[in-house]
Amino acid sequence: MSATENFNSKITIYVIVCWILAASGGLMFGYDIGISGGVTAMDDFLIEFFPKVHERKLHAKENNYCKYDNQYLQLFTSSLYLAAIFASFVASKVCTKFGRKPTILVASSFFLAGAALSAGAKKIWMLIVGRILLGMGVGFGNEAVPLFLSEIAPVKYRGAVNILFQLLVTVGILIANIVNYLTSMVHPYGWRISLGLAGVPACILFIGSIVITETPTSLIERGKDVAGKKILKQIRGVEDVDAEFEQIKFASDIASQVKHPFKELMKLSSMPQLIISVMLQVFQQFTGINAIMFYSPVLFQTVGFKNDASLLSAVITGIVNVLSTLVSIVLVDKAGRRKLLLQACVQMFISQVIIGAILQSQLQTTGSLGKTSAILVVVFVCVFVMAFAWSWGPLGWLIPSEIFPLETRTAGFAFAVSSNMFFTFLIAQVFLSMLCHMRAGIFFFFAAWILFMGFFALFLLPETKNVPIDVMLERVWKQHRIWRRFMVDADEGNKNSGANVA
Repeated sequence: MSATENFNSKITIYVIVCWILAASGGLMFGYDIGISGGVTAMDDFLIEFFPKVHERKLHAKENNYCKYDNQYLQLFTSSLYLAAIFASFVASKVCTKFGRKPTILVASSFFLAGAALSAGAKKIWMLIVGRILLGMGVGFGNEAVPLFLSEIAPVKYRGAVNILFQLLVTVGILIANIVNYLTSMVHPYGWRISLGLAGVPACILFIGSIVITETPTSLIERGKDVAGKKILKQIRGVEDVDAEFEQIKFASDIASQVKHPFKELMKLSSMPQLIISVMLQVFQQFTGINAIMFYSPVLFQTVGFKNDASLLSAVITGIVNVLSTLVSIVLVDKAGRRKLLLQACVQMFISQVIIGAILQSQLQTTGSLGKTSAILVVVFVCVFVMAFAWSWGPLGWLIPSEIFPLETRTAGFAFAVSSNMFFTFLIAQVFLSMLCHMRAGIFFFFAAWILFMGFFALFLLPETKNVPIDVMLERVWKQHRIWRRFMVDADEGNKNSGANVA
């Protein structure tokens, strides 16, 4: 065991407050994910903005798989993620130049503006612009918050602390589902309440961005060594932080030699981290999770639940999501990342196949499932959500935030965030159309992706449990039987960093 794993630290009240307040960015993101699916299932919302969809929904012999297929309706949901793609790259620059804390402040400001415009919308364009502002907030928040948490956490708790972000994403989704269930009974403006309440987590994040500290890594990276060491002592709760300070300082010195981090990312030695970070985002979305979380009220209506019952079913999946993420917090630094990912692939694959088989055999284009079959669908949706919530959900954010060296960390993580947003956008924009045309086959489509990603995790994903964030190159990538072949052009400074701190 190296000295890097024995850095002195205590868990202080202040650092716990910083973790929770920063992670509230996840609460905002989760609320946005959860709220849109419920709002698009509300009749008052459809009558106001999408009357054709409402008419189709009311048809006596409606097509179960196609009644919500409308590109503008899908654009309402997915425009947020398109904006976040652009915002994440801007946020990367802001993160590097000004720090993690100001980037989180900008995110909360976008969230507040977007929530206000969405709730007060009179025209479709106002809805879309509101969603775009929220998307800017997501891009800034999802870039800065996981980096903040990984950099401020002690090594042995890094996984658990980072997963606080995903935990609050799941809490946000659950709160959104409960809000939608309650506001669906408030006519005709219940949907406005749902969208407007996004201002509450936005306010929490805004206040949090003022209260939290900057990370020592960001301060030292920007040449503020004295302030960085002072904050390091504050968040570790001890005076003796010299070893950790020197490790961060050494990584910062290397980083300062890299003037063009995005160009640095294109080097062969950066490919393993970049490939894994991007593929984790692709896989996270192609599990089908956001299709289920966005549209769970619509999905449950499709299999035969009435509007309020479908929203209630979505609340149930939200509770499962939160509780299962707690499992990940407990196990991630004990069992490790790979075991959680591989176990979940088996569970998610079985769930998607069973859901697809039930719908394929029993749900026709009109009518609905029998009560027993509909309940089975809800059960296996919950089994699926359970597996995702302790694996690909939180680890899709954790792993990219911890594997890049400091010189490419914000740039590399920007690629991860933008990839996540692009594929989230893609799934949000096409899922209802895919459901319409592929019908139950869409669940087999996602199952095939789950099988593929299981093999990827088995052969190409290294374990990063308990490895200090600034010595990943030496201890992880140079030891991996496949990725070590990519390390031939790693610069001499990076080659020596592991030896100096190990």
